[in-house]
Amino acid sequence: MHLKSKSKNLLEILDFAPSRGVNAVRYTEKTLSRASRNPRKMLGNYQQSQLRIEVDASFSAIRDSLLRPTELEKWLPTGRFATGMPEELHSGFEFTTQIGPVSIHHQVDVAHPNCLRLLLSQGIDGFHEWYWGEGWVQSRLEGVTVLPLSLGQTVNLLSLRQFLMRKEP
Repeated sequence: MHLKSKSKNLLEILDFAPSRGVNAVRYTEKTLSRASRNPRKMLGNYQQSQLRIEVDASFSAIRDSLLRPTELEKWLPTGRFATGMPEELHSGFEFTTQIGPVSIHHQVDVAHPNCLRLLLSQGIDGFHEWYWGEGWVQSRLEGVTVLPLSLGQTVNLLSLRQFLMRKEP
C-alpha cells in the first residue's frame, strides 16, 4: 500500500507489508525533529486535526496572544514557560512545555504577523501551525504521539477563545 502525506514536511509511508513485517519510511528534505531520523524512536499513532473557529477579537489581539509568550502562557493549559522566553516568538527559537509527565519540545519554524509554525519533538513528533485574521483562528496539528491530539487542540482553541473574550472590551 502506498500512502503520501499532504504535508510536504511530514513523513511519507512508501511501503507497508505486514506479512513481511516491513515498514519502509522516507522523510522529506526537512526532517521534523531529531527523533524523526529513527522511526523506531517514535511512539504512538499518526494523528492529524485541523480546526477553525470564529472569535470576537481583533487581528492584533489574536496575534499577540499567539506570538507573545507573556500572553500565550495566560491561556495555554500547559502552564508557565521557563525563564528566558523572548518578548515575541521568532524563527529558530526553541522551548519545551510539559503535559503531565510528557515533555514536548517546540522549535519555531515560522513566525509571521499572521501565522506561526512550530516543529514538535519528544512527546509529539510533528508540527503545529496557527493562522489567524480579523475574527478567526485556524489550527492545524499533525504528528505521531500517544497523546490525543484533537482533544488537546480543541481544549487549546476553546481556552484561547475564552481568553480573548475576557480580554476584549
